[in-house]
Parts: sequence; structure tokens; C-alpha cells
Amino acid sequence: MRTILFLIRKEFLQIFRNKGMLPIILVMPVIQLLVLSYAADFEIRNLKVFWVDQDHSSASALLHQKLKASPYFIFSGSSTNPEEAKEALDRGETDLVINIPLHFERDLTREKNNKIQLLVNAIDGTKAGLGTAYANILVQDFAKELRNKWIYKTGMSVPSVQFRSAVTEQVFWYNPELNYKTFMVPGILVMLITMIGVFISSMNIVRERELGTIEQLNVTPIKKYQFIVGKLAPLWVIGLFEFTLGLLVGKLVFSIPIVGSVFLLYAFAAVYLMMILGIGMFISTFTETQQQAMFISWFFLVIFLLMGGLFTAIENMPYWAQKITLGNPVRYFIEVIRLVMLKGAGFNDIKLHFLVVSLFALSINGLAVLNYRKVQ
Repeated sequence: MRTILFLIRKEFLQIFRNKGMLPIILVMPVIQLLVLSYAADFEIRNLKVFWVDQDHSSASALLHQKLKASPYFIFSGSSTNPEEAKEALDRGETDLVINIPLHFERDLTREKNNKIQLLVNAIDGTKAGLGTAYANILVQDFAKELRNKWIYKTGMSVPSVQFRSAVTEQVFWYNPELNYKTFMVPGILVMLITMIGVFISSMNIVRERELGTIEQLNVTPIKKYQFIVGKLAPLWVIGLFEFTLGLLVGKLVFSIPIVGSVFLLYAFAAVYLMMILGIGMFISTFTETQQQAMFISWFFLVIFLLMGGLFTAIENMPYWAQKITLGNPVRYFIEVIRLVMLKGAGFNDIKLHFLVVSLFALSINGLAVLNYRKVQ
């Protein structure tokens, strides 16, 4: 234990004596979070729609066909029970719910006017806003086609259709202001923690090797696991500090809500940091120079970040790419931080994420210990 504490103290002293390291730790993440959060904006496709048809009429069938033909929507489920659709929305299995009420066609014929209910998952404000706009355009086109058919058949005044908001529940759930920053800031925070964690840890042992100080440690009776733990622990503490700093910026600058448990967020962040620092430490065990470590780290980071669901929705990726993302740890943290902060998810909702990331952490840190060559 004394050996590990000695290494932790030594590592902290090296970090804080390095004047170039402090701006990277304290200033760079805040600037990046501020800039990237304002700059990120995207167009959305393949919005998942849950179809609720309580009427089963020719009019509802026509709207269903138009949705099916649209490149912006894919069906995630269908039912005649609105409660099933709301449960799917709660679980994050769908982005929109379109509810066709009972006697839709009959009332449309009698009253010349009717309404369709649209429920939207608004955690992603950009997706919710664009999804609503796409749906409205599609319904207007549907109403126009219905109007033309009505005139052709009867020559009478034409019916119209519009969306209505639910009276008893909030239509835009989890992000009522449709603010895309509410969706992007948590994901960008994960990206910054991942980048800093991998870069700093991947150059750790290599820096010791270039300075020649690694030889002083190799002649001591220190065990390999003690060496790795002593190197990782200070970086783990710094990572949690970065996470805290990011949460404060998100709350104070962007007013990002934290609906769920802060303790749960930190618990997952602690496990995630063990895993992501382990990746950097594993890279550091087989590279010879800091430049080599940086290039290899960047190679993996590009894949992790671009396939993590931050810049491109995983649902929009090819099927083979979606399967690859199951092995991407960044994906799990992005999902967890949004679920906990914006939806108030509990442990049962993210226990699978905990399990997967914990297995990643144990595996990669075990590889780092095994691959570290004490005798140089």
C-alpha cells in the first residue's frame, strides 16, 4: 500500500510541476465545451415512429402509406393502444408517436375537420423540432391528397386535418424548449473527458521512458499491478475533476437540467474513467515515444468519437456499423449521461451499460498490467 501511495504522490507532483499540463487540464476543456456546444447542429433522418391506429379506416391507411414512403421516417412499432406507445417513448425506443383517434374518418366526413395527436421525445431538441416539422409537412400533403379525392367524389366542401397537442401530458417530453444544447452538451462533455483521459494516460509511461526515470522504478521490487495502479489513480482523480468542471459549465452556462441522480452519474463516470485511462495506459506499455503514443491514441479516438452517437445517430449508420458500436465504450457513456441527466433514469435503466463498461475496464487494465515490461 505504501508503494502505491508513493507512486500516486510522485505522479501528482510530476503533473503539477509541469506548467504546460495545467492549462490542458483546467482551461482547454472549458473552452472546447463552450465552442463546440454552440457550433454543433445537424439534419436528422430515419426518425423512429410508433404508429397508433384506433380507426383502421381508408384515411388512416393513406397516411400510413405516406409515412412508409417518406425517407425521414421508419416505423419502430404499431398498436391500437396509446399506452403501449407512451411506454415505448419512455424507454427511448421511438422518437415520435402518431395517434389516429377512434372514428377519425367518420368525424372528418361529418365535421369537415379533425385532429391527429403527435407525441415527441424531445431529449434531442434538434431531432424533435425537425421531426415535428417533417410530420406536419407530411400531414399537409396527406390532407391535400384527401381533399382532392373528396372533391372528385362528392364535389362538396373539403375536410382538413391538423395535429393537436395532448391536453393531459407535455407533448415535447424531456426537452420542452427544443434546445439542441440540452442534447449536445452532455455528449460533448463525454468526448472531452475521453480525449483528455486517453492522451494523458497514453503518454505516461512513455514520458518516463524518454526521461530515463523509468529505470529507477524498474530496479525497485515494485510489482507490475502496483505500478499501473499508482500511475492511474492520479489521472482518475483528475478525470473526475474534469467531469465536475464540465457539469458546472453545463449547468451554469447552458442551464442543462440534471433530473436524475448525481451520485449515479459519478458512479458511472468513475467506472468509465478506469476503462478509458486503461486504454491509454495499455497503449503506453507498447509504444516507444510520446509521438507514437499520440498517433495511436488518435487513431482509436477518431473511431470511438465518430461512432459514439454524438455526431451521427447510431440508427442512421449501416447495420454492420451499428453492431461495431456495441464495442464502443463512448456510446455507453453518451447514452447514460443523457438518460440520467435529461430523463432521470435510475440504476435499473442503465445496469446493462454498467456491466459492459465494467467488463471493458477490467479487461483493458488487465491487459495493461500483463503487457507492462518491468525490465527494459
